[in-house]
Amino acid sequence: MSTDKISVKEKIAYALGDAAAGGITWKIMSIAFPLFFTNVFGLTFADAAALMLVARLFDVVTDPIMGSLADRTRSRWGTYRPWLIFGAVPFGLVFALLLYTPDLGPAGKRVYAYVLYLLMMAVYTMVNVPYGSLLGVMTDNDDEKNRFSSYRMVGAYAMGFITLLSFPYLQKWVGGTDAHQYAVLGALFGIIAAAMTLVCGLMTKERLKPVRAEKYSFRQFADLLRNRPWVILSLIGLCTNFFNGFRYAVAGYMFDYCLDGNVTMGSFIINFTVLMAFGEVTCMIFGCVSPRFTAWVGSKRKAFVIASAICAVTSILFFFIPMDSGYIWLMIIIVVLTSVGVGLYSPLLWSMYADVADYATEKFGTSSTGLIFSSGTMAQKLGSAISGSLIALLLGLAGARMIPDEFGNSVIDPESVTSAVRTMVWSLFSLIPAAIAIIMGWLAYRFPIRK
Repeated sequence: MSTDKISVKEKIAYALGDAAAGGITWKIMSIAFPLFFTNVFGLTFADAAALMLVARLFDVVTDPIMGSLADRTRSRWGTYRPWLIFGAVPFGLVFALLLYTPDLGPAGKRVYAYVLYLLMMAVYTMVNVPYGSLLGVMTDNDDEKNRFSSYRMVGAYAMGFITLLSFPYLQKWVGGTDAHQYAVLGALFGIIAAAMTLVCGLMTKERLKPVRAEKYSFRQFADLLRNRPWVILSLIGLCTNFFNGFRYAVAGYMFDYCLDGNVTMGSFIINFTVLMAFGEVTCMIFGCVSPRFTAWVGSKRKAFVIASAICAVTSILFFFIPMDSGYIWLMIIIVVLTSVGVGLYSPLLWSMYADVADYATEKFGTSSTGLIFSSGTMAQKLGSAISGSLIALLLGLAGARMIPDEFGNSVIDPESVTSAVRTMVWSLFSLIPAAIAIIMGWLAYRFPIRK
């Protein structure tokens, strides 16, 4: 095993890859796109919902295909880096075009939105799957893998915080119509994302040579199902995205229906984005701490179990906070403590995917690093999509009725918001994520690779 120290400059360059993908494009696509497509671009709610569903089904197919293609790449730049180097400009360009509102009729806009959104998903996969796989070939030193993964998470959380915080202020600075604001900011963030991705590809190094399967074969997919560590880690990855997906998606409802709107304290306004921004900063800090914490407890598996326990306990505690804006600082404290656990386990997940890739190479004789890492990105997309659907289902079971607003979007009828609905909203932010964290911790305890 290599014991050479890798420069901080290369680790920062690697972090820029997820700062671009996770901190800019994915953050904006998760937070701003539903509002943009309906209120600015002009799609109906039904069209926007169908678009998101089709895109998720599209990802289920493209992610593993991209992983398998990346594993077979041979070039002077390596196996995974060329996808970053040559995919950077299309990545930023398609993102910019997606936030542009063309002067077309309803049918033309619908076609434009579907084509560009699916193209964005394809380009995102083309860049992000090889980016994740790159961790498996930069070093065989386990401590360095943890450090690379930690830098990655810090980059994503730091850039995500900057993006969320700056977006409304940049809109005001740009001025003009909403469509003009989104078009300008799409170009700006697209250029930044492209530049970060290119730097990541150019300034990282592949030190290990994967053992390739020369011919494409469905045997690789069958081998995944026989790979017990991969099965368990995929379930863990899905749980992490359910945990975050529920909390982020329901936070707005919590402020609207449990706290009666934004909380004002002097000149300081606390809304759901501000509440979650406290968590983003905490995740960034404890993402830095994660490698040392892992070394202190002795293994990634133990560290993941402890981090899951922190998430479970603090989420349960949140449920018992009164639904009263007077307790907002206690809510912030509990969110920060929960984010300690999220910050600790987030870097571990990707480092563990690298361990699973090493295990697969030893057991089956060929490298499937790209295919294995593609399951991580697929879990990310499925988790966010399914959690949103489950929230609507559970709120409906609690008695909430959906009605169209002035834009045609489906919103909760205020008259249907009973104590049962408020309790369900509160539970979706606390008890249900706690249950997911318990399952996540149990799965981590069962993870067979004891590094």
